[in-house]
Amino acid sequence: MSTASASLTVRGIDVEIIYKNIKNLHIGVYPPLGRVRVAAPLQLDDEQVRLAVIQRLSWIKEQREQFQSADRQSTREMVTGESHYVWGVRRRMKVVERPGRAHFELDGERLLLYVPVGTTAERRRHLLDRWYREQLRHVLPGLIAKWEAVLEVSVPRWNIKRMKTKWGSCNRETGRIWFNVELAKKPPGCLEYIVVHEMTHYLERNHDERFTKLLERFMPNWRSLRDQLNDAPLAEEEWA
Repeated sequence: MSTASASLTVRGIDVEIIYKNIKNLHIGVYPPLGRVRVAAPLQLDDEQVRLAVIQRLSWIKEQREQFQSADRQSTREMVTGESHYVWGVRRRMKVVERPGRAHFELDGERLLLYVPVGTTAERRRHLLDRWYREQLRHVLPGLIAKWEAVLEVSVPRWNIKRMKTKWGSCNRETGRIWFNVELAKKPPGCLEYIVVHEMTHYLERNHDERFTKLLERFMPNWRSLRDQLNDAPLAEEEWA
C-alpha cells in the first residue's frame, strides 16, 4: 500500500497526517493526551486536510480535553499508606525503616519498602523506579521469546527507559526495541500488547492497513488491550 506522511499545526494543535490509498478521510484523537492523527486519501493535499480538521475542531478539542483531564496519580511521597500500581493491581505501601540493604517486597496486597532511617523521598522514588525495571526485566525475555516464534522474527536487543510520549518504540535499522518503565504498573496483557505491537514493526514500519491486519492476525484482542492500557491511571509525568 502506498503511503506518505506529513504534519501541520491547525490553530495551535499539532496534526500528524498519513496519506494512504483510501477513499475517505479519517480523523482520530488518541490517548493519553489527545494526539491528533489524520488518515487521508492520496489525492488530497495539506490544505484540504487542514480545512477538514478545522471543520472538526470543536470535536477534536472536546476529545483532547477528556484525555487531558483523565485521572492521574499525584506526586509520590513514598510513605506508608500511599498507593502504587504493580501489574495493574493497586497496592498499599508500607515503609519499614531498618539498617541493611534497601529493597522492595510484595506481601499479599501490600508493597513493602525496606530502607535505612533517614532515606529521602527522592531516593525512595529512585528505588521504586529501579524495582519496576527489575519486574520488567524478569518478564520480558519470556514474552519476547514467545512472540519471536509466532511472528518468526528475532529481537537482537531491547531495553527499558522512561518515555514521555510512547509505551514502546522499535528502531528497524538497529533492531532495538525500547519499553517504557511505566508498563510495570499496567496489567500484564498490556505489556504483551506492546511487545507484539513493537515486534510487528519488524514486518511493517508504518501504522497502516497492513500493520493493523498483522496485529489482528497475531493478537485479535489488541484493541481492548490498547484501550485498557490507555484507560489505566497515569503517572504524574505528562504524556503526549
